[in-house]
Amino acid sequence: MVRRRNKNRLLVPEAAVSLEFFKGNVMRERGYQVNMSQPQNVKYEVARTLGIPLEPGYNGKIQAEQAGKVGGHIGGNMVREMIRMAEQRLTETQK
Repeated sequence: MVRRRNKNRLLVPEAAVSLEFFKGNVMRERGYQVNMSQPQNVKYEVARTLGIPLEPGYNGKIQAEQAGKVGGHIGGNMVREMIRMAEQRLTETQK
Protein backbone atom coordinates (compact mmCIF):
# COMPACT_ATOMS: atom_id res chain seq x y z
CA MET A 1 0.00 0.00 0.00
CA VAL A 2 1.34 3.42 -0.99
CA ARG A 3 0.63 6.30 1.36
CA ARG A 4 0.17 9.78 0.04
CA ARG A 5 1.81 12.56 1.94
CA ASN A 6 -0.36 15.51 2.86
CA LYS A 7 0.90 18.25 0.59
CA ASN A 8 -1.04 20.92 2.48
CA ARG A 9 1.04 20.50 5.64
CA LEU A 10 3.47 23.31 6.40
CA LEU A 11 7.12 22.39 6.73
CA VAL A 12 7.35 24.91 9.57
CA PRO A 13 4.02 24.78 11.44
CA GLU A 14 5.01 27.83 13.49
CA ALA A 15 4.79 29.89 10.28
CA ALA A 16 1.02 29.36 9.91
CA VAL A 17 0.01 32.66 11.53
CA SER A 18 2.53 34.62 9.47
CA LEU A 19 1.41 32.93 6.25
CA GLU A 20 -2.23 33.78 6.94
CA PHE A 21 -1.25 37.40 7.60
CA PHE A 22 0.79 37.43 4.37
CA LYS A 23 -2.19 35.97 2.49
CA GLY A 24 -4.43 38.71 3.86
CA ASN A 25 -2.00 41.45 2.88
CA VAL A 26 -1.48 40.09 -0.62
CA MET A 27 -5.18 39.69 -1.31
CA ARG A 28 -5.94 43.13 0.15
CA GLU A 29 -3.37 44.63 -2.24
CA ARG A 30 -5.18 42.83 -5.08
CA GLY A 31 -8.39 44.65 -4.16
CA TYR A 32 -10.21 42.07 -2.05
CA GLN A 33 -11.91 42.94 1.22
CA VAL A 34 -9.97 41.15 3.94
CA ASN A 35 -10.71 41.01 7.65
CA MET A 36 -7.14 40.86 8.97
CA SER A 37 -8.29 39.19 12.17
CA GLN A 38 -9.53 36.29 9.96
CA PRO A 39 -7.51 36.40 6.72
CA GLN A 40 -8.35 32.76 5.95
CA ASN A 41 -11.89 33.89 5.11
CA VAL A 42 -10.71 35.77 2.02
CA LYS A 43 -11.45 32.53 0.14
CA TYR A 44 -15.17 33.34 0.37
CA GLU A 45 -14.61 36.78 -1.15
CA VAL A 46 -12.52 35.26 -3.96
CA ALA A 47 -15.13 32.55 -4.59
CA ARG A 48 -17.89 35.16 -4.76
CA THR A 49 -16.00 37.18 -7.38
CA LEU A 50 -15.37 34.01 -9.40
CA GLY A 51 -19.03 33.00 -9.19
CA ILE A 52 -18.32 29.89 -7.12
CA PRO A 53 -20.85 29.03 -4.37
CA LEU A 54 -18.34 28.49 -1.55
CA GLU A 55 -19.88 28.89 1.90
CA PRO A 56 -18.62 28.34 5.45
CA GLY A 57 -19.19 24.73 6.51
CA TYR A 58 -19.72 21.75 4.24
CA ASN A 59 -19.12 22.40 0.53
CA GLY A 60 -19.63 18.97 -0.96
CA LYS A 61 -21.73 20.48 -3.73
CA ILE A 62 -18.85 22.32 -5.39
CA GLN A 63 -16.58 20.59 -7.87
CA ALA A 64 -12.87 20.06 -7.27
CA GLU A 65 -12.18 22.29 -10.26
CA GLN A 66 -14.10 25.14 -8.65
CA ALA A 67 -12.29 24.72 -5.33
CA GLY A 68 -9.00 24.67 -7.21
CA LYS A 69 -9.81 27.94 -8.92
CA VAL A 70 -10.32 29.63 -5.57
CA GLY A 71 -7.17 28.17 -4.00
CA GLY A 72 -5.16 28.69 -7.15
CA HIS A 73 -6.15 32.31 -7.36
CA ILE A 74 -5.06 32.93 -3.78
CA GLY A 75 -1.92 30.78 -3.93
CA GLY A 76 -0.91 32.14 -7.31
CA ASN A 77 -1.07 35.70 -6.05
CA MET A 78 0.95 34.75 -2.98
CA VAL A 79 3.65 33.06 -5.09
CA ARG A 80 3.83 36.03 -7.48
CA GLU A 81 4.31 38.36 -4.50
CA MET A 82 7.02 36.12 -2.99
CA ILE A 83 8.87 36.09 -6.31
CA ARG A 84 8.58 39.87 -6.57
CA MET A 85 9.96 40.25 -3.05
CA ALA A 86 12.86 37.87 -3.75
CA GLU A 87 13.75 39.69 -6.98
CA GLN A 88 13.66 43.01 -5.16
CA ARG A 89 16.01 41.71 -2.46
CA LEU A 90 18.37 40.31 -5.08
CA THR A 91 18.62 43.63 -6.87
CA GLU A 92 19.17 45.44 -3.55
CA THR A 93 22.03 43.13 -2.55
CA GLN A 94 23.69 43.47 -5.97
CA LYS A 95 23.99 47.25 -5.66
